[in-house]
Amino acid sequence: MKKLTNEVVISKAKSLGFDLVGFAQAVELTDEIEKLNLWLDKKFHAGMNYMGRNIHKRRNPKEILPEAKSIISLALVYNTPFSHSNDIDFGKISRYAWGKDYHLIIWEKLDQLENELKAIDSNFNSISYVDTGPVMDKVWAVKAGLGWMGKHTNIINREIGSWFFIANIICNYEFEYSEQLPDFCGECTACIDACPTDAIVQPYVVDSNKCISYQTIENKNEIDDELKGKFENWLFGCDICQEVCPWNKKFSITTSLKDFYPRNKELTYSEIMQMDEKTFKEKFSDSPIKRTRLSGLKRNAKFLFE
Repeated sequence: MKKLTNEVVISKAKSLGFDLVGFAQAVELTDEIEKLNLWLDKKFHAGMNYMGRNIHKRRNPKEILPEAKSIISLALVYNTPFSHSNDIDFGKISRYAWGKDYHLIIWEKLDQLENELKAIDSNFNSISYVDTGPVMDKVWAVKAGLGWMGKHTNIINREIGSWFFIANIICNYEFEYSEQLPDFCGECTACIDACPTDAIVQPYVVDSNKCISYQTIENKNEIDDELKGKFENWLFGCDICQEVCPWNKKFSITTSLKDFYPRNKELTYSEIMQMDEKTFKEKFSDSPIKRTRLSGLKRNAKFLFE
């Protein structure tokens, strides 16, 4: 029976289209959980109550997979060679949601990767997540050397920027662990300065209550009137902090996956307000935009344009 190595995993992952692969030891996240609890205490998670659940699993991957020894962290670039029109009559969609829902794409790749690794060594056992479970995805990406956490709390890589999704495989295998990268943000505060709602309250800390992405996607209630006129036409999500990042301006690369190419880049007020449930479900059947529901999309459009 063959034994899995870093090189084998990297080769298999790259063949499936993943852009970065790193390895971290499955250890308890003591300091990171302390920071998470402070963030929760300040109510910076807003209405995302799930962030306060299953803290024991977020702390220790062995609570998810008892025999866990390693985390294989993976990145998949979604950036495309397109941009918004900046027409003030259009509401802008966040770049990550232009094409097919990334969960559908990455879940399929993860299943294939895990099956191929198990075919090499039947003793390989794993559980994987794409931001849908009690796992601190960004923390593991940093520990696995994929990049460093920027002041906007997105992970940045020197070679490819920050336009990428993260997936993590918790497994029972030991690997050679990747070296963590230093923080290359330096004195730069471009993301903090550019945020129109001042959601980045200090470097590496985002108050979701003020975040355009939270308000237009996760928030199930009305948007706070204090934020009126500050959304800069962002209808679903927001990319401002990543757009102004020097690392993205200089080093971002584009995806090879046409599934991420724009189908829903921007929408008009009238288009949204005339939309019924049937049209909404058909148009966004495999899009991340369906997460906000038609009622949420109409709420966002009214907030922007009325």
